[in-house]
Amino acid sequence: MQRRVRKRAAELDVSFAEYIRRLVARDLDQPQRTADPSIVFALGNSGKTDIASDKDKLVGEALASGKAYSGKS
Repeated sequence: MQRRVRKRAAELDVSFAEYIRRLVARDLDQPQRTADPSIVFALGNSGKTDIASDKDKLVGEALASGKAYSGKS
């Protein structure tokens, strides 16, 4: 990695130390990124029916339609 850094510094016509100073300065000037915890709550959300809260209604609809799973193959 050090060889690559020295090569890049030479390409920019600056010293190794100056290249490192620039990288550090650029890193420190950038605002710290923070994760948005709300993205976790949408994991697995298809935007469709919530089976856990609508299970009774869904089972009733399946039985009424005659397409309920019978357990037989």
